[in-house]
Amino acid sequence: MSAWADYKNKLGTTRPWDMINPNAPRATEEKAKERMDECLKCDRLIPVTHQCKECGCFMNLKVKLELATCPLGKW
Repeated sequence: MSAWADYKNKLGTTRPWDMINPNAPRATEEKAKERMDECLKCDRLIPVTHQCKECGCFMNLKVKLELATCPLGKW
């Protein structure tokens, strides 16, 4: 599998531009907080930027998208 295909696979069905799409479903604040709490415990999170080393996403944004998933299956 190419690096690009691997990246797209880990990204899942969500895309960064979904954050500016008013039609993209949003997670509740409670659900987003639960997700971020899991990310903060993960050794694959870059603490300074809150970026995931697996998918490259900025998790403080990704957790707010209802259809987003953790590339490690943690949420």
